[in-house]
Amino acid sequence: MSAIEDNLSICLREQWQKGLFYQMECNGDKLQLSPHCHAGAYCLPPVDSGEKGFAWSRLAVSALLPQDCTLWVYAYAADTPDWAGWQALQSAFAAGDMALDAQFGAPQPAGTDCWLHEQGRYLWIALALAATGGGAPQIHAVSLRMGGDHMVDYLPAIYQGQDFTTRYLSIFNTIFQDMEDAVEALPHDFDAMAASEEMIAYLADWVCAAPDGGNLRSRIRTALQDYESMYTVEGVKRSVKRLTGREPFVIEHFMVDPNLAGCCNPMLYRRLYGENPYRFFLLLAEDAFSSRDQMEWFLSRMQQRIPAGMEPELVLLKPCVQLDWHTYLGINSCVGSHIPAVINETVTIHYDTMIGGAKP
Repeated sequence: MSAIEDNLSICLREQWQKGLFYQMECNGDKLQLSPHCHAGAYCLPPVDSGEKGFAWSRLAVSALLPQDCTLWVYAYAADTPDWAGWQALQSAFAAGDMALDAQFGAPQPAGTDCWLHEQGRYLWIALALAATGGGAPQIHAVSLRMGGDHMVDYLPAIYQGQDFTTRYLSIFNTIFQDMEDAVEALPHDFDAMAASEEMIAYLADWVCAAPDGGNLRSRIRTALQDYESMYTVEGVKRSVKRLTGREPFVIEHFMVDPNLAGCCNPMLYRRLYGENPYRFFLLLAEDAFSSRDQMEWFLSRMQQRIPAGMEPELVLLKPCVQLDWHTYLGINSCVGSHIPAVINETVTIHYDTMIGGAKP
């Protein structure tokens, strides 16, 4: 049996807009009840199969139906596109009457996956929603089987014309086809740029991509490269950038070793960086964290992103003019700035305050 099945899907706003609405409206690419309405109906324009006497079979509706919400499906087929019921529905909807039973007859058995018994080139489908609870039902898509293999096609000709056999085998045909469709959709589902939000969370768990910082879809795509360089200097900088949004400076012990012969100020370097070769320093601007809790969260997350045996120390740099201690050009240093102030006996003049005239 072939896995290929020809289906027509109606799932876009442009497609819905061509139909008839009664107390229903489009919300993006979805159909829903109009505000303050507990029941409504929608009728699709005729679907053309291109074949006279076409035997319509499976119809599946993708819908969100909370508790106490009901969906009814109506169908009618004919070989000519001029169905008087279409004009009658237009008049009835305009007059505030659904009139679906009068034009279509009884609805299909309850459910979102049904087997139609209609024959004709053109098919009209009507959907009715009712919400008696607090939930808001939505219709996402309608799928019609237009062709493809069926299990009954592989039976002797004597069985192929029997309606009961066709309907009975359709149960298993649907199960088999859904399984085949799921297999065919696997490449799409495993594509980080195309998968659904639920699948993205699942894939992220597979590759241990944490949801903090950055776009999760791109994180999944670069997970392998990220793990290969995670415990390098560039990897540590990348982790800090993702967690804080800031580009850090990383100072390692060998960069400021006070015991080196060329060290210009060993005593200062010992006060600033000590002599522990397994400690490195992360330099960030003072406003990188909005609270103490955020800083503690950052440090706990970084413990999982540094090489084993290494000890990070966070240094928050304050903006000042004094070029000494933990002061770095381009991060927290400035040549000078004018700040309006009133000086009296209640004002403390700080070490980084400049007092002078505006003239050079």
